[in-house]
Amino acid sequence: MTAHSPQTDFAKIRLELAPPVARLTLANPPVNVIDFPMMDELVAALEQVEQRPDISIIVLAGSERAFSVGVDVKAHTPDKVPEMLGKFHSVIRSLLATRKLTIAAVRGNCLGGGAELALVCDLVYTSTAATWGFPEITLACFPPVAAVALSAVVGQKRAADLVLTGRTFKGDEAAAMGLANAAIADVEAEVQKAIVRASKLSRAALVMAKKAFYAWDAIHLDKGLARAEKIYIDELMASEDAKEGIQAFIEKRPPVWKGK
Repeated sequence: MTAHSPQTDFAKIRLELAPPVARLTLANPPVNVIDFPMMDELVAALEQVEQRPDISIIVLAGSERAFSVGVDVKAHTPDKVPEMLGKFHSVIRSLLATRKLTIAAVRGNCLGGGAELALVCDLVYTSTAATWGFPEITLACFPPVAAVALSAVVGQKRAADLVLTGRTFKGDEAAAMGLANAAIADVEAEVQKAIVRASKLSRAALVMAKKAFYAWDAIHLDKGLARAEKIYIDELMASEDAKEGIQAFIEKRPPVWKGK
């Protein structure tokens, strides 16, 4: 395999290695729904990249239409939720644990689990026209990763607004609140600038800087995410409204809430 040749053993993502950069592109059209196969492939790709000493930067991207609209709603049913959370949070933990600098390039829709993927990247560049949101609450669910990690990025009140209302917002607001480093028209150009800057730095120093920078957050995130998973599985999935919210979405009808 040459330095620029893409991996061919993935169906839902593309991995291109051009040292010092690994470009990981979500490729599940039309809107990059994160299903079980994609979760498995993301973990496998991140493990592969982690073993490459010549790679120091990971760029995570989607398509012009969608970075990702999030985890497959059909995977939110009570019988599938434990596996779904286990697999998706394995992806999140892989992104958090990598020694590489991670850069999210966001265009189009960036919702739910897709927004959580971007949230845990080191740097985020979004198009001004991108649509962001954590809409899980509108299905009587909640986003576990955002519930635990979002406050540290945008502040508690802003995080509460996003998690507890499920409203969508544009890329410029994402940047204004600190969810993205910049909102620009040409995302790829901004990503390339970041790559050039990072490529001039010591890879060893970047590894140690990341380890120190996230040391405090890592302690709380591990505990918080485990607690959020337990609430989701043991309590949320036992509620009638959560089951109704998912079923209503699948059946494309308004939900009828019972408040229990």
